[in-house]
Order: sequence, then C-alpha cells, then structure tokens
Amino acid sequence: MSGHLLLRGLIAGLIAGLVAFGFARVYGEPQVERAIAFEELMAAAEAPAAGAIEEPEAVSRETQAGIGLLTGVLAYGVAMGGIFSLVFAGLYGRVGSLSPRALALVLGAAAFVALVVVPDLKYPPNPPAVGDPETIGARTGLFFVVLAASIFALALAVAFARRLAEQLGRWNGAIVAGLAYVVFLAIVFRLLPAINEVPENFPATALYDFRLATVGLQLTLWTVLSLVFGYLAEKSLVRSGNYRTARAGV
Repeated sequence: MSGHLLLRGLIAGLIAGLVAFGFARVYGEPQVERAIAFEELMAAAEAPAAGAIEEPEAVSRETQAGIGLLTGVLAYGVAMGGIFSLVFAGLYGRVGSLSPRALALVLGAAAFVALVVVPDLKYPPNPPAVGDPETIGARTGLFFVVLAASIFALALAVAFARRLAEQLGRWNGAIVAGLAYVVFLAIVFRLLPAINEVPENFPATALYDFRLATVGLQLTLWTVLSLVFGYLAEKSLVRSGNYRTARAGV
C-alpha cells in the first residue's frame, strides 16, 4: 500500500508545485522585483559617483524567475508530496475513523502550521535587500532550530492527544495537547534570540506584501497537495480493497 501511496504523493506534489509556481509568478515575483529595485537604489546611493563597476549577474533575473523558480518549486513540491504520502500511510487507520480525504486535509493543515506558520512567527522571511549577509548562516540555523522544535512538539502533541483521549475523551484530549504544543513553542520562542535586520527606510508595504506572498505560496502548495493526494489516495485504497480494511480496523 505504501508504494502506491508514495507514487500518488509524488504526483500530487508535482501538481501542487505547478500551481504554486503560477502563484509565485503572479504574486511573488513582483514583490521580489520591488525589493531588488530598493537594493539597487541603496547601492547606487552608497557607490562612488565615478569609477563604480557593476558586477555581472551570475544568474539572470529572467532565469531566476523562470526555469530556476519552476525547478525549485517543483522539487520542493515533489519532495513534500513523497514525505506527505509516507506519513499518511503511517497514520491511516490509526488516528480515528477519518476518511482518506479528511485525513489528508488534517495532515496538510498540521504540516502547514508546523512547517510554515510557526517558524515564520519567530523568523519571518525577508526579501532581497533585507538582512546582513554576514549573519545569514546564524539566521538560517536559528530558523531550522524553530522548525525542528515545531515538528518535535507536533509529534509529541499527537501522541499526547491519543493518550489523553482514553481519559478525557477525544475532543478534550486534543485541546489539552494543543495547549501543550503552544506552551512548548512559547518557551522555545522565549529562549531564542530575536532578529530584526530590516532597514529603517525599507518600505513597510513591500515587506508586508513579500511576506504575505511567501505564506500564500506555501498555503497554495499545501492546500493543493492535500486535496489532490486525498482524492488519489481514496481512489487507490478503494481499488485495492485497503479502504474498507483500514476503516474496519478502527
């Protein structure tokens, strides 16, 4: 069963990546262009009036916004689709009487919160011209610390909710586990340092629009991935006979 679901996860991830690429081209790239224009304006103001030599681009903006963006988004979508399918296969039939489509939606929502919303609350994404190049390594490391903490806390919350369901009921157990997840992350946020390297003269609307487009890109990808995979997984499980088996096992 896992092999069939993995294939469908890769297909769903590919489709989600294509849709997300369209979103990025329409809504994301204009924000990147605004940030680059601001960066070039600041560089021109700081450069000497004469004798300044413009360094050639290693990769043109056309390539970055076209085939480069498409390749990156598709690779990310396919990778997330494969992981998504494996997690789905491990949970299906073990977390209640959820149908394949419902489980896919719940899993997609949980992944979006744990992988996107939580890390962005502490260290939101910044456009070009924002951030000190010398601190990029430290900033990247701190981001992955929050990401790992969020995934770890989510896994514990799910296990905690299943155990509490036997004593408090499924609904109350989920609420208590959710509160424990929030408290744990609040402690992590408190312990980690804050980073604010946004220039004072950087347009607030450009920063807001860029971050909104980044979250929208991820929301688009995870929504499409969940919907498409849920549909494909249900068809596969019904065809193979595992749909009734898993539901009966609950």
